[in-house]
Amino acid sequence: MPAMASVKQLKGRWRLVESQGFEEYMKELGVGLALRKMGAMAKPDCIITCDGNNLSIKTESTLKTTQLNCTLGEKFEETIADGRRTQTVCTFTDGALVQHQEWDGKESTITRKLKNGKLVVDCVINNVTCTRVYEKVE
Repeated sequence: MPAMASVKQLKGRWRLVESQGFEEYMKELGVGLALRKMGAMAKPDCIITCDGNNLSIKTESTLKTTQLNCTLGEKFEETIADGRRTQTVCTFTDGALVQHQEWDGKESTITRKLKNGKLVVDCVINNVTCTRVYEKVE
């Protein structure tokens, strides 16, 4: 299956090098001020592993480490860094890993894709978009 080879390209440890609009995105999510300030300063590593359709995304920072395990295309309950529980489904479409979260009538979409050898992560809620760029470290 050619799509799986593409998910494999996302495998590895990625370090945040650039972030735009993250604080605005967190605010739109409903994250409190103190947590937004700490979150905006954190420079997390994102570790992506996959085995067939099973995917794991671990986000490590000095502030907090979260891990998400899922099977592509299957809905699951995710607990996000600020403690919210969402109904989430991850799919791989057009060369991008798309993570769609729904909770309390709200929804957010996080798209991860490779661009010029970097992992570009777009987070969207309502009309707020945040872009975070990661470089591979191993």
